[in-house]
Amino acid sequence: MLKLENICYKNILRDINLEVQNGEFVYVTGDNGAGKTTLFNIISGIIKPTSGRVLVDRRDIGEMSLRERTGLIANVLQDPRQGTIPEMTIFENLNIAYRRGNRRFCTIASRSLREFFIEKLSTLNMGLENRLNEYAGNLSGGQRQALSLIMATLSDYEVLLLDEITASLDKKTSALVMNIAQNLAKQCNKICLAITHDITNHYA
Repeated sequence: MLKLENICYKNILRDINLEVQNGEFVYVTGDNGAGKTTLFNIISGIIKPTSGRVLVDRRDIGEMSLRERTGLIANVLQDPRQGTIPEMTIFENLNIAYRRGNRRFCTIASRSLREFFIEKLSTLNMGLENRLNEYAGNLSGGQRQALSLIMATLSDYEVLLLDEITASLDKKTSALVMNIAQNLAKQCNKICLAITHDITNHYA
């Protein structure tokens, strides 16, 4: 569970209270400058609120180390190019994400890990499971964002933050990517918050 208690930050955010259960997907909307990204940065622990607390599974984010926060909260950014390394293959990108977020990586054989990635990618219905040796830079924007989502969910996170991940995508691809994100949150029983300017653009 994610719980925001009376969050205030300077003159941007005032008395924000929110409770999100595992498996729920919440859209955060508002005009430019409304404080959406500031709120995400507070949830991530990047900036400290002027007052109030952020709790993940009843643990105060403000009392955690950077490593602990990083393990609990995953982020996917607006630009598809930021979430993946174009000069590396899909497999290599997934492998880096898995090693970064999972302490048990050394116990899994390479073949089993490859099968694990194939299983994860097959949930996208994009055929990426058949392109593990393809460079990420050859993928479309929508494919790279979908890959970024899978990479983010390889760690033992509790909260997934999506910061306008469809901003550079067309309407049809936006709907597809957001549908993938919603399904991942539900299947993994995780908390997901997504910043968007127009919620209607995420439905085909």
